[in-house]
Amino acid sequence: MTAPLLITRDQALLDELLRLAAAAGVTPDVAADGGAALRGWTAAPLVLVGADVAEDLARISPTRRSHVYVVAWGGVPDDLFRVALAVGAESVAQLPRSEAWLTELLTDLGDLGAGASAEGLLVGVTGGSGGAGATTFACALGQVAARRGRAVVVDADPLGPGIDRVLGLEDRDGVRWDGLCDATGRLSARALREALPRREGLGALTWRAGAPGSLQAFAVREVLSAARRGHDLVVVDLPRTPDPLVDEVAARCDRLLVLVVPTVAGVTSAVRTCARHHDPTRVRLVLRGSGVDPASVARATGVPVLARMSDQRGLAEAIDLGLGPVRSRRGALGRAAAEVLDQLSLLQVAAA
Repeated sequence: MTAPLLITRDQALLDELLRLAAAAGVTPDVAADGGAALRGWTAAPLVLVGADVAEDLARISPTRRSHVYVVAWGGVPDDLFRVALAVGAESVAQLPRSEAWLTELLTDLGDLGAGASAEGLLVGVTGGSGGAGATTFACALGQVAARRGRAVVVDADPLGPGIDRVLGLEDRDGVRWDGLCDATGRLSARALREALPRREGLGALTWRAGAPGSLQAFAVREVLSAARRGHDLVVVDLPRTPDPLVDEVAARCDRLLVLVVPTVAGVTSAVRTCARHHDPTRVRLVLRGSGVDPASVARATGVPVLARMSDQRGLAEAIDLGLGPVRSRRGALGRAAAEVLDQLSLLQVAAA
């Protein structure tokens, strides 16, 4: 069920909410009393409660759930916030001031109705040591995932090569980080997906060529939230340098993949990298190349090995030609990326 639930007896407010829903391309269910509201309360992906019925609804104590908002027309009295808390609402939206925000909220539901998943998996990729190939593997994950559904690779490394170049998307039109870091307000999942440089099911967000940019915390949070709502898989290429925002993004990831070159120096560096992350249950290793055996790498880092792969021939040539790192599903990168995605799919099923 993807129809939002509107609860109000205020005809003027209802007309306005129906207008916003029509603009967003969704058809809501409407309830005018508590009994009707409770019948659709838990199933609706989004509930908008009119200020006129919020207190009546609070008295019947509906089940606590996410994505509930109280909507008021004009001024918002102070006691409405108390009532909103009693209903279990996340916030109070004031019309007409919040019109654009509500439209984006409803637009995301229309996008869900078109077949997108409710919330995609967020996977971070970082190098256990310099030159481990984290950016390449992040792009490979995106390429293979795009054959299964909607995928996006997000570049969080200002000093990296640029994932659009690795994926062969540098000549594609679309928004980059410089167009998002000054944005305010809620970012629509559909708007983000359609604005990014992309090839078929794969989008990319990075910086324009030139001097390195910087990330703004608010923009990063909004981008990741919108990306998850609009894609089946979100891959974030994370730098190795310690940074509070990078650590926050890593903590938000459902799974963090650490690329390890299994040499003594590579494993030693990976031990330090893994120790930075306080929840080792979400961290997994991907080994590139031969050397120290996987069991020894896992013991040294305290983190399981999810996949291993050999070096891929012709990788630099494929990237230089604008083909992306995965030229064939049978190549080392393609097989390793598919293996990791299969494991991540099991994780998503287990969490559902």
